[in-house]
Amino acid sequence: MGSALLRGTAQRAEQIVVVKPTPVADEFKSASNVLWVSSAAEIAPAFQPDAVILAIKPQNMAVILPLYARYASSVFLSIAAGQTLHRLASLLQNDTQPIVRAMPNLPASIGKGISVAVVNAAVTKEQRDLCDGILRAAGDVAWVSDETLIDPVTALSGSGPAYVFALVEVMAEAGAKLGLPADLAQKLARQTVIGSGALLEQTTESAATLRQAVTSPGGTTAAALKLLLNEKALPALMFLAMEAATKRAKELSA
Repeated sequence: MGSALLRGTAQRAEQIVVVKPTPVADEFKSASNVLWVSSAAEIAPAFQPDAVILAIKPQNMAVILPLYARYASSVFLSIAAGQTLHRLASLLQNDTQPIVRAMPNLPASIGKGISVAVVNAAVTKEQRDLCDGILRAAGDVAWVSDETLIDPVTALSGSGPAYVFALVEVMAEAGAKLGLPADLAQKLARQTVIGSGALLEQTTESAATLRQAVTSPGGTTAAALKLLLNEKALPALMFLAMEAATKRAKELSA
């Protein structure tokens, strides 16, 4: 996710400092406005960023974040799961630190993601707009005013790509059980999801309308959907799955 944001912002920012202990990806080595350092201690004291992007593992936040407390005038943009606005401010020991919390998803890595973001009371309009521009480098952005919505957002769009990948897996497995060669079943399942996603992107029609357009009364699709869309089948299973993901997100935020 950090690489996706860097890929977009490197084209617009005057100067970017990336703290990355591990080796640098080749695609960024030639960027003249990007300076790579291995620790916060290597950042020049005179450098005062407009934004500090936190693209680190949640379990490392307590150790790493206090190292950046000196940037009290910067807006902090966190994409770490389960790290609340209050916790981030506490780790920075600054109740008035401008902080934006965002939940992107995996398609952000190719500029097709969706991020949902929320701000604390210290964030100015200019800082919100700055973070909006950073996040849009990785796809679409939606803003919410209630931070508690981030947990169900995590269950829907954050974890959602895994649900889609799992759908491809089970469709391919079902096709193979019905007699298709395994490689053909995999190709059909994969391209069906790819094509359907592209169609959703290019039309203003709802998913329900598109589903109905494919479903002829008494046909093969209708026979399948009678089972899938039974209230005790896919709708119930999806709700239970997302409920479990939401519960886990709350636990991580505690």
